[in-house]
Parts: sequence; C-alpha cells; structure tokens
Amino acid sequence: MLVGVALAVPLVGLALLLGYPSLDLRWEHHPSHFWLVSGVAVINVVLGVVMSEAARQRRDVRLFLVSMALLASAGFLALHALATPGVVLAGPNGGFALATPVGLLIASGFAAVSALELEPHEATLLRLQRPLRIGLLVVIVAWAGASLFEVGFMRRVFETERAPWLLTLLPLGVAAYAFAAWRYVGIYRVRRRPLPLVVAMSFVLLAEALLVVALSRGWHLSWWEWHVLMAVAFTAILLAARHEYRAERSLVRTFRSLYLEGTLERLDERQSEALTTLAHADAEGSIDQATDDLRAEGFTGDEIAVLLRSARELSTLEGLLRRYVGPQLADRLGDDPSLAELGGDEREVSVLFADLAGFTTFAEGRPAPEVIDMLNTYWSRVVPTLVDREGGLIERFAGDAVLVVFNALGDQPDHAVRAARAAIALRDASERVHVGSNDWPRFRVGVNSGPVVIGNVGADAQRSFSAIGDTTNVAARLQSLSAPGHITIAGHTVAQAHAVAGVELEIAPLGAVDLKGKSEPTEAFELISVQETQPGEQR
Repeated sequence: MLVGVALAVPLVGLALLLGYPSLDLRWEHHPSHFWLVSGVAVINVVLGVVMSEAARQRRDVRLFLVSMALLASAGFLALHALATPGVVLAGPNGGFALATPVGLLIASGFAAVSALELEPHEATLLRLQRPLRIGLLVVIVAWAGASLFEVGFMRRVFETERAPWLLTLLPLGVAAYAFAAWRYVGIYRVRRRPLPLVVAMSFVLLAEALLVVALSRGWHLSWWEWHVLMAVAFTAILLAARHEYRAERSLVRTFRSLYLEGTLERLDERQSEALTTLAHADAEGSIDQATDDLRAEGFTGDEIAVLLRSARELSTLEGLLRRYVGPQLADRLGDDPSLAELGGDEREVSVLFADLAGFTTFAEGRPAPEVIDMLNTYWSRVVPTLVDREGGLIERFAGDAVLVVFNALGDQPDHAVRAARAAIALRDASERVHVGSNDWPRFRVGVNSGPVVIGNVGADAQRSFSAIGDTTNVAARLQSLSAPGHITIAGHTVAQAHAVAGVELEIAPLGAVDLKGKSEPTEAFELISVQETQPGEQR
C-alpha cells in the first residue's frame, strides 16, 4: 500500500502543476541540468555494465536484458546532457533534446522482453547478446552523429522533448514498463528478495517519466520532474544491488534474485561442487591450489572467500553430525537425504547391548565430573572398535549403556560376525581400562540377531534414528544375564555367524533361558572368542 501511494505521488504532482500553471515555475539553470543528467547517466552506465558482466559470467538472459534496459536509457540520457546550452555545445540541439524519451522507449522494449518466459528461447538470446550490445552502441552513436549534423527533423530545436511520432509511441513504452513491473512483482512474491521489487518500482517510475516527458514544459518544474524520476529509479536499483552485495559478498550472487530458474540451478550446482572441492582441499592442506583452480574457472576472490568460510563451517557441522549419528549414517544422509524422513523399514540386523554392572553404586557419593570422566574414558576406548573397525551404528548412548546395530543400513550381510567381533573387542578394551582402575564398574554384554524396524521417530522439530523391535529387547535381556566382563549371545546369532565361511565362535552353552517378556525360552551361549581361519567378507 505504501509503495503504491509513493509511486502515485509523481502523477499527482504533475496533475497539480498542469492544472495550476502558476505552480509550474520556470527554473533554467544549465550547470545544474548538465551535472544532474550526466551524473545519473554515469551511475546507470556503471550499474548496467556490472549487471551485464554478471549476466555474461552466469549466462543469464534475463539479467542481460535488464542490463540492456539500463544501458539504453543511460546512453541516451548522456546524449541529453549534451543538449544543455552553453556547457558542451554552444546552443540547444533538437536531437540531443529528444534523446531521453528515445532511450526510455528502447529500454522499455528490453524491460518487457526480460519479463517474458525466456527459458524456451534461452539459447537463441545467448547467441544474440553480442550483436545486441553492438547494435545498441551503433544506434547511440548514430543518433549522436545525426544530432550533431542536424539531419532531418533534428534541425528543429524542441523546447520540450516532444515530437508527433514520439507521442504516438509513448503509450507503447508505458504499457511495456507496466507489464515488466507486474511480472517482477511476481518474481518478488516468490523469492522475497528486495531487488526484484525495486526493479519493478523503477520500471513504474520510468513509465511515469515517459508520461511527464509528453506533458511537461521545458525548464519548468514539470520538466524537471522526469529528471528526478529517472534519478530516483536508477539510484534505487543501485542501492538495492549494494544491499544484496553486502549480504552475498559476490558480484554474481548479488543479482541471483533476478536470475532465471535454470541459472539458479546451475549456480547452486557449481557452488556445491566448489564447496566440496574447498572442504576436501582444506582438510588435505592444499587450499592454495584449490583456490587457484577456482579462479581459473571464473570464481572471483570475494566468491572464493565466502565459499571457503562456508566450507569450513560445513566441515565443522559435519564433524559434529558424525559425532552424534556416526560416520556411516552421516555418509548415507549426505548421499540420500530421504533417510532423515520420519518412518522406517524392517531389516534383519544384529544388536549389541552393553551396560556397566554396578554403575549406580559406583556413582553414589562421587562427584558428577568424576563419573563423566570414567564413562568418557571407557567410550573413548571402545567406540572406535565398534564404529570404525566393525562398522556398527551406535543407536544411542544411555548413560552407562550403549546400543549398537549392525546392518542398520542394509550393507552388512555378515552382521552377526561383526557383532560378535565387536563384543569381544569391547570386552577386551574395557577390561584393559579396568585393570588400571580396579574400583570402576565393568561391562557386561548381550548380542542378538533378528528383525527390527530401522528409521526415524519423533517430530519435525526433532527426531531420532532408532532400531525398534523385540530383537533389541532380547539383546538387553541377554546383557542382564551376563556376569561383569562376560558376553551372552543368542543361539540364532551363533548360527548366522557360523554360516559365514571361515568363522568359528568359541562359545559355552548356557541352555534355554527364560527372559522377561518372552513366552518361550531363548537358547543362549557365553561368547568367549571369535576364530577366523580365513578372511571373512569385506568389513
């Protein structure tokens, strides 16, 4: 609403000046006119060139056409500055006086075309970029030459920037700007960035400038109004671009809110590849070579600096993620983000459940930091074996307990062997820690195999990757049967491990045991060691 009111103010002002001619004062000051017009033209040329360069680097035809609209209006506006009597030329010149509306009309064509659906014609327009640039330059130079030599109608000195043929074309220019403004408002509503909205507002101001040109009186306030409208339009785009550059710290990303969807997809893919390259190079200590390669591919220094910061932040976040979910799940989430969705799939797995016997008694009366140090000492020794060597996925830590799932991602057909080896390694590593701290509690371990539902439970705001089912419950019950420093393994896990060629488990039978919550007894064994007579499957 406020934007609409602001855009209506110039038309209301024009109506007052024309309706009450006494208000339309005459002010003829040649130096002010020259420096205002030439200054605005220079600003617009710089902005148009910067946009054009960004469009060239990203091969975006929409941004190219917007830059052409700015360059067309700026080029002819610069010619209009030459019409100022007594500054550059000795007297007024009809061609230079008419230059501004001609430039605005040409610019309106580029603006309207930029607002069309350009994707089907992208390849053709990309090929036409160079001819269009050259063509615009030729037209500006030809108009300047014809004006200087006063060819045809340019012999006349126009008091205002009006000519009959020009007045006929003005409604087309206004309609073209209005159409472009409407389409860019639509882009703003989708992308919610300021630049498309400012471009739309500027096109409205340029349409109003065309109307004022047709109705104003030379050197009167109404005539000065279109100069101010153009200055405000171009300055607004410049300030919006400056704001975007401060946020993006990259020339080509400054105008990303104006890019075609295809350009955005290419830009995101290119930057994703650059982020990966910089992250790997930073980890390997070859960052200088990586940045040189990116410069050779057309990345600017500012872009590389932003990407490098982002790469380091992503590496930090990835490191934190891997600590919480484990390297296997972190890698799979990177390859397949759908794994993070709520829900799950049933899968055959082996589960290891370990708990510190007597932990509650140990923790009583001891300072919390001492208890935490004890737990972290144990975990620092056993976790690398569980995760790095055997590829287990730690489903959760529960204080002094850990639940580890093998084949959670469906890529470990030898999961029973892995779980058995991990249980032995956990027992041995924790026993070595216990030797130096005799009063510390000791682990007891349970191992079981069977179906579970693997997936995410929780809500949109927070969720957990979990293994849910009776298999995990049985592993916990088997753990409770174990003596400290011992492992209890289910009979069907033993059978699955023995089915792997070259693997033999050293076990001691415990018979059929009754477990809480189970209607039938469960065959159980104490696991003593894992013997491998030949290499098993790839770990």
